[in-house]
Amino acid sequence: MKFTKMHGIGNDYIYVNCFEEEVTAPEKLAPIISDRHFGVGSDGLILILPSAVADCRMRIFNADGSEAQMCGNGIRCVAKYVYDHKITQKNPLTVETLAGVKTIQVFTENGRVSRARVNMGKPGLMRSEIPMLGNETEVIGEILTIDKKVSFRITCVSMGNPHGVIFVDDLDRFDISKYGPEIERHQVFPERINVHFVRIHNQKEVTMKTWERGSGITMACGTGASAVCVAGVLNKTTGRKILAHLPGGDLELEWADDGNVYMTGTATEVFTGEGIFTQKDCL
Repeated sequence: MKFTKMHGIGNDYIYVNCFEEEVTAPEKLAPIISDRHFGVGSDGLILILPSAVADCRMRIFNADGSEAQMCGNGIRCVAKYVYDHKITQKNPLTVETLAGVKTIQVFTENGRVSRARVNMGKPGLMRSEIPMLGNETEVIGEILTIDKKVSFRITCVSMGNPHGVIFVDDLDRFDISKYGPEIERHQVFPERINVHFVRIHNQKEVTMKTWERGSGITMACGTGASAVCVAGVLNKTTGRKILAHLPGGDLELEWADDGNVYMTGTATEVFTGEGIFTQKDCL
């Protein structure tokens, strides 16, 4: 199987061109190929497939084999792949995801995509859209208690996948590896949740770190950064346009007047390779 490793500000995935390759058990292949010691190493596996409603379709599998609805950093790399490899030369182009069809504008240097601007769609704010148990309301600064001892104020946003945003004063000292998995698997989130811990610098700038559902601590999360942009507005701590600093790099976010969130960032191809993954490997 031929594959390409790509990343969006450090959020790295293994990409397979399923216009040419066939992957029969992606949920079993993802943990194997994602392993950073015994595999290629990545946050997960993304398949690029034909689509009846868009220029291509993507399926995303986390490092634990679970399938995700959407990935903002991943979709920028999908756009780069299909444009650079001439699967489509449209600009903007469209990608079908489990969270709907997304439109991406690409920016090129020397004929190859270097950056992309993605229409991430309108955020879902109601409890059932996250999903989150409880009465049907928006979840803005709601108290979430862990083990009856520690409480956080959480704001929840769906960007096609579920996100919880928690604002903290001292991000450097915050124990993400402890609280991230506890919040991810909290009983109030029936489908688990991505968790983002955010320090506000000013109305236009934030720093964030992510515990990603199914993958753990990651260098970046595009849908998460989009959710942070929305959460900042809902909590009246930021404006509608922000620069988000993530461990892997920066993203520009805007919750525009049309109700959609727009995300702009880089897309980078690292290397291509070829591997033999047998049926026995995926059992």
